[in-house]
Amino acid sequence: MLNMNETPEHKGQRVRRMFDTIADRYDLMNRVMTLGFDQSWRRLVVEKARLPAGGALLDLACGTGDIAALAAARHPASRIIAADFAANMLKEARRRFPDVAISWLACDANHLPFADGQFAAVTFGYLLRNVGDVAAVLAEVHRVLVPGGRVVCLDTTPPKGVVAPFTRLYLATVVPLLGKLLAGDEAAYSYLTGSTMNFYAAEDLAALFTAAGFGDVGFTRLMGGSIAVHWGEKAA
Repeated sequence: MLNMNETPEHKGQRVRRMFDTIADRYDLMNRVMTLGFDQSWRRLVVEKARLPAGGALLDLACGTGDIAALAAARHPASRIIAADFAANMLKEARRRFPDVAISWLACDANHLPFADGQFAAVTFGYLLRNVGDVAAVLAEVHRVLVPGGRVVCLDTTPPKGVVAPFTRLYLATVVPLLGKLLAGDEAAYSYLTGSTMNFYAAEDLAALFTAAGFGDVGFTRLMGGSIAVHWGEKAA
């Protein structure tokens, strides 16, 4: 959610600097702090996108390229565009997948450089908790989808249920420690922990998808309730 003392533009600049700093250690940290489950979540995102044969897919906040690469492998006849606003993330993605048919693009999710109705699916992982105006980003995503196109979102969500206290403890203590030991940046991973705890509950985020004009909105929780995959469809 937006810090009321920080404009969306300032938050974007701060988050961009953070991700540029940790880009070369981002994958290692993802594997360790998710206990290796993160790739299965990304495969679920690609599955839920239901990309039709030859359809174009835009992967926003592509990071180091995992979702885009999984989509390209599953849909070799499709056009895959992977976009991020952190230059070092894109540099790392290109290094990891030099021979995969992906178009890499630097852009801001708040202002997508595409005409209306260009994509059969838009995916993103860990984008919305890092933007200043979730509704504005969802409106842009809705705009660039074709009628009947699907959006799929992988992001954190405040944990619920009996495991919530243990998940909160893990996020508050273990993740920043791993950030310090493995990534050399405790502050960045303390921010990521805070952005998880302060982000929308899964039900509230689903309501924002509906408010943005998406239908058939649904979600599933993962990782002790601290991760959720949301999806929705633009009316045909």
